[in-house]
Amino acid sequence: MARNRSLILSSPAEVWRLLSDGHRYGEWVTGTQQVLAVDPHWPDVGARLKVRVGAGPLTLDDTCVVRICEPRSRLQLEAKAGPFGAARIAMQLTPWGEHTLFTLDWHPLRGPGTRMHGLPVDYVVRVRNGMMLTKLARAAVREHTAAA
Repeated sequence: MARNRSLILSSPAEVWRLLSDGHRYGEWVTGTQQVLAVDPHWPDVGARLKVRVGAGPLTLDDTCVVRICEPRSRLQLEAKAGPFGAARIAMQLTPWGEHTLFTLDWHPLRGPGTRMHGLPVDYVVRVRNGMMLTKLARAAVREHTAAA
């Protein structure tokens, strides 16, 4: 499992607005090249988000399914990436004064990731997820500043 935490200088409601807009995932999810489709009831349990991920010409279409949704508090997704298997992505928003302590846990569920799970893979995922949290924080602060 790879776990990242970040203090985001925006309220949980502001951060949740970004999470609950599936069309904006490409702004902050590292590796996303294009959002292909978003269920209209995103992020309700069972809703799907289809994205194209990759680097350069190497791409893969990925589907995320919402498994748990507690607005302004918790969102858990199952990301399915074809032959690479699936992973659980758990996001927790904790009020921290007027800001948000954001925790992101990633854990492989099926596929090769479960066999390669350990320090080298977790380190790479942690670095990727750290970049993702930085992008999420910047987007949330931009929204907060624009609203003020």
